[in-house]
Amino acid sequence: MYFHDKRLQYPVKVETPDPLFARQLQQAIGGVEGELRVCLQYFFQAWGNRSPNTKYRDMLLHTATEEIGHIEMLATAVALNLENAPLSLQESTAAANPVVNAVMGGERPRHMVEGMLHKHLLSTGLAAFPGNADGAPFDCSHVYASGNLAADMFANITAEATGRTLAVRLYNAAHDPGMKDMLSFLIARDTMHQQQWLAVIEELGGPAAQLPIPNSFDQSLENREFSYVFAGTDRNGEPPPEGRFTQGPSLDGKGQFSAKQAEPLGAAPVLGAARQGSGAQTEQMDATSSA
Repeated sequence: MYFHDKRLQYPVKVETPDPLFARQLQQAIGGVEGELRVCLQYFFQAWGNRSPNTKYRDMLLHTATEEIGHIEMLATAVALNLENAPLSLQESTAAANPVVNAVMGGERPRHMVEGMLHKHLLSTGLAAFPGNADGAPFDCSHVYASGNLAADMFANITAEATGRTLAVRLYNAAHDPGMKDMLSFLIARDTMHQQQWLAVIEELGGPAAQLPIPNSFDQSLENREFSYVFAGTDRNGEPPPEGRFTQGPSLDGKGQFSAKQAEPLGAAPVLGAARQGSGAQTEQMDATSSA
C-alpha cells in the first residue's frame, strides 16, 4: 500500500521558463540514467527479495518510494519550464531563439527541437511524459532485479553513479536558480544512495565476502585455470596491460591475478549443410539434407 502527500519532497521553482531545459530534464525522468529506471529497479528488487532478514526489502521499498517523489519533482519542473512554450508551429518559428536554434549546446537540427516541443504540446499539453530527451518512451530495458542481493546492490551503485553524473551535467547546464537548487537536492540524494548500497555490501561482509557472485556456487565446479587470468587479445605483439587486475592476490582472496595472451583453444566451427525447405540456396545443401 502506498500513500500520497500532495506536497513535493523538495521545492521546485522556475523563475525563467525554458522549453529547451524541459527537454533536457526528460532524460532525468525517462532516460537510462533516470528516476523511472531506479524507481522500478528498487521496487522489483524489493518485491522479489528473498531473505530471512527483511530489512533489505524494507530499505529498498523506502528508497523506491522516495524515487517516485523525485519523478514528481522533475515532472513538475518540466511543466513549469514549458509554461511559455510556443503553442503552434508558427509561434515556434517566430520564437526560434533559443527554442529552435539550440538544443543541448546548439548541435541538434531544428526539426528535432520542434519535434520534441510538439510532443510536449500535442501529446502531453505542455507537461512531462515517461520518456527520454529524444522523445523515446521508457521501456524498462535497464531495470535490473536479479534476485541476488549482492548483484542488485552493485547494479544499484552503477545506477546511482550514472544518475548522479546526469544530474551534475544538468546542474551545469541550468541557468535558472530554482532549477540549480532542485538539482542540488537530487545530487545530494544520489550521493546518499551510492553510499547506501555500498553500506549494504559492507554489512554483508564486504566485496571479498560477496565475490564472485553468486558466492553460493561451488567454485571447484568452475574451470579454475581461467578464474583469475587477464586475457590479452592484441594481435600486434603488444603484451597485456599491467595493473592491479593482472598481478597480486585476487580481490576475493581466493586466487592470484595473472595475465597471458589469449589463444584459441577450440577448433573452427563447422555447421551442417542447410536443410531443404529452409530457404537456403541449393548450393548450400547436400544430397542427404532432409526437410
